[in-house]
Amino acid sequence: VQNNQPPDILNLNVYASYAKDGLLWSADDVLSDAAKNDLLDAFVKSGTYQGKLYGMPDLSSARAFFYNKDLFAKAGIAAPPKTWAEFEDAAKKITALGNGTVGYAMPLGPEEAQGEFSIWTFNNGGDWKADGKWTINSAKNIETLTFMKKLAVEDKVTHNNPGKTNRADAFDLFKSGKAGMVVGFSPLAGALDADKKVNYGVAPMPTKDGGAPQTFGVTDYLMAFKKPGNQEAVKAFYDLYYQKDQVNTFIKKEGFLPVTKSGLEVFAADPKLKVYLDTLPNIHLTPTDDPTWDKIKLAVQQNIGAATAPNGDPKAVLDGLQKTAETTS
Repeated sequence: VQNNQPPDILNLNVYASYAKDGLLWSADDVLSDAAKNDLLDAFVKSGTYQGKLYGMPDLSSARAFFYNKDLFAKAGIAAPPKTWAEFEDAAKKITALGNGTVGYAMPLGPEEAQGEFSIWTFNNGGDWKADGKWTINSAKNIETLTFMKKLAVEDKVTHNNPGKTNRADAFDLFKSGKAGMVVGFSPLAGALDADKKVNYGVAPMPTKDGGAPQTFGVTDYLMAFKKPGNQEAVKAFYDLYYQKDQVNTFIKKEGFLPVTKSGLEVFAADPKLKVYLDTLPNIHLTPTDDPTWDKIKLAVQQNIGAATAPNGDPKAVLDGLQKTAETTS
């Protein structure tokens, strides 16, 4: 793209900076009304920049709370936690079992630190933006990151160096039976079902005060670059991709979740997906409709994990990210 050699269609999880630069076809130009009307509203909203849909969602995932039923039973924990206090208590009891077992696998490394933090702060009433302004260093976000540091440093209920641990490593720890809890998604469930080594359950996220859980979601986008003579070909591709038997078959084979209203109906036949599907229409996403989010996300991935080190300062880290966001926007 920088060398003025863009693809016709790009699959990526950010799009708005390209839309801002006028490089993309909008849905008005290349997407049929039938396909657009079938898209879930939450993903249309996240794919819309300045009133036009540029980021066409191609698949989604929603995060949920995974717990090891056998470790819960050994630690005398009756049910998955609904509040942060219950979560902290459960994590301590599981860690106390010993033999290298940790209460919680917390990936705040550079792979997807923004996802792990989002999950926790959304369930404390925090967010990245509010009323069009960046709120990275809000009181709620500072409270959340301070709690996450406490889990690692004071409570010692996580593995070593959560600020350098990536999601795949956290998943591996849970799959080995050495972590009591982790935030995961449907592909993790698929891997656990295939391995048949861990007796696990899936539940909504615990919230600070036990209120209604927020579900963090992710979608990738198909975006089409304006190139001479490619508009009809792009339209034909989208017409094919968003046929119900095409899009839903592809997403199901890949182990992800639907992006369409018709997909919700198709996937509803699988009871294991209910905990995710129920949340999709009101899913909470990161601000991908902001052209600067891709740069801010990178800063978050590289820096936020440092707050959970013994000498880490959650407020200072978030203040620095807030400054980055304000100067980048």
